[in-house]
Amino acid sequence: MRFLHAMLRVSDPDSSISFFNLLGLEERRRKDVPQGRFTLIFLGVPGDEAEVELTHNWDEAGYGGGRNFGHLAFMVDDIYASCQRLMDGGVTINRPPRDGRMAFVRSPDGISIELLQQSDALASAEPWASMPNSGEW
Repeated sequence: MRFLHAMLRVSDPDSSISFFNLLGLEERRRKDVPQGRFTLIFLGVPGDEAEVELTHNWDEAGYGGGRNFGHLAFMVDDIYASCQRLMDGGVTINRPPRDGRMAFVRSPDGISIELLQQSDALASAEPWASMPNSGEW
């Protein structure tokens, strides 16, 4: 397993980027998603693979109650085996890996954790393909 990124929702991307630049992070890539009305901006410390993902929801009017923290992300060797191990340990899979590529679970404290398949998406397989979402990711 390898730590990938932590996601933060931001209201003012330019101010946030300036802040993280002052900390020593640099912008690595950016993706606008017009159909979802959001922008993803990935920053990192030079020489380190881990990143901070800034998500700017274009229509957002302010975050309250800690909702600006999004999730932690980890790359795994086998998304199905990882989810099965978690389920066997009593963890609820909030967003099953139906696509063979991505799943979401929550820590005991409600922190959202994204799991991403290291290689190309695995072929769709049961029970994952037909498993419904069991809550907010």
